[in-house]
Amino acid sequence: MKTIKYLFVLGFVAISACQTSNEPSYAMQNLESPAGQGTEEPNLFTDSKGDVYMSWIEKKQKHAKLFFSKLEGDSWSEPNMISEGSNWFVNWADFPTFIVNNEVMAAHWLQKSAGGTYDYDVRMVLSNNSGESWNDSFIPHTDGVSAEHGFVSMLPMEDNQVFATWLDGRYTKTETLSESGHGGGGAMTLRAAIFAANGDTVNEWELDNRVCDCCQTSATMTANGPVVAYRNRSEEEIRDMSIVRLIDGEWTDPEVIHADDWTIAGCPVNGPSIVADGESTAVAWFTASGGNPMVKLAISNDAGESFSAPVTVSEGSTNGRVGTAMLPDQSIVVTWMETVEEAAHIMMAHYSTSGDLLKKMEVAESIPSRRSGFPVITSSGNGVFMAWTEVGEVTKVRTAKINL
Repeated sequence: MKTIKYLFVLGFVAISACQTSNEPSYAMQNLESPAGQGTEEPNLFTDSKGDVYMSWIEKKQKHAKLFFSKLEGDSWSEPNMISEGSNWFVNWADFPTFIVNNEVMAAHWLQKSAGGTYDYDVRMVLSNNSGESWNDSFIPHTDGVSAEHGFVSMLPMEDNQVFATWLDGRYTKTETLSESGHGGGGAMTLRAAIFAANGDTVNEWELDNRVCDCCQTSATMTANGPVVAYRNRSEEEIRDMSIVRLIDGEWTDPEVIHADDWTIAGCPVNGPSIVADGESTAVAWFTASGGNPMVKLAISNDAGESFSAPVTVSEGSTNGRVGTAMLPDQSIVVTWMETVEEAAHIMMAHYSTSGDLLKKMEVAESIPSRRSGFPVITSSGNGVFMAWTEVGEVTKVRTAKINL
């Protein structure tokens, strides 16, 4: 495994730095959510036209429904149901994804495959008519093993194809054997595939044969092709962020984005978030190396081939759960959660292309428990959109827009 070479960027400023009189203005607007009571696990996506979509789960006892809605002006459209079931695996950190590729839409959820707690499959479904109807769902992984599969990231590809990457537990079962050499009871792997608009598999790969078991993956499209960021796992239990890139039809070897050297015996359930525009690429992540919780941001000007030395976005009180977005001027927005006493705060920071802090603000108050899930973020033009799960007697997905 290689470590990425670094481009040291000068002029970083700390979060506590004073803002100048030239700082940009910010206006936050709460948007009436299309999701009702008992909703959770939101996800946001912006398509190539700049249209913003949200998906979420509505859960009543053991029955779950997956919905999506499109933002029209400052209002969300009426919810459209994608699928429903009573055998889904609904998890606070492993939430469904939803993407739009012209008239093709794709979504995924998790569905139980056997009696074990973590025996579940990824289920993908496609629509070829902008969500008016949905094809039969299918399983993107072909192992047929009752094991953990999840933490999916999807991207639209050319020719109405869909890229998907996921964590794959096919070799964690004692009766299975890895094609890459490690035996039964082995490690979680990172896999990816490309699917045609009818669901047929165009290509499939194993990207890394040993990764952290339950941290989110994150994928973005650069000028050179798709890249995937994820938490790696060495034989010595060092769990730092890595990246793989698809270049001319071949995947690069895993490369460590930054050597935090976080040694931890279990999965922290706290994955990275990566975003790109052309060759400009940014990745944010959580680490607690040395016992100091931190959110970091690193920037690349060559589509993820090399990264700057990371900026410290937050430290001490942070519990991670990061998100990223990029604006038309290629400045970067990072979101995360901080805990102060009994309250959690959903935070946002805006950074220049060189990593200078432009603004830091609180978006909403939450709670630090798992029920509050992961806040999510996307952008369209100079608008940043956020969704999160509000926790009270029942859960409810909330949404907001921040104009930059």
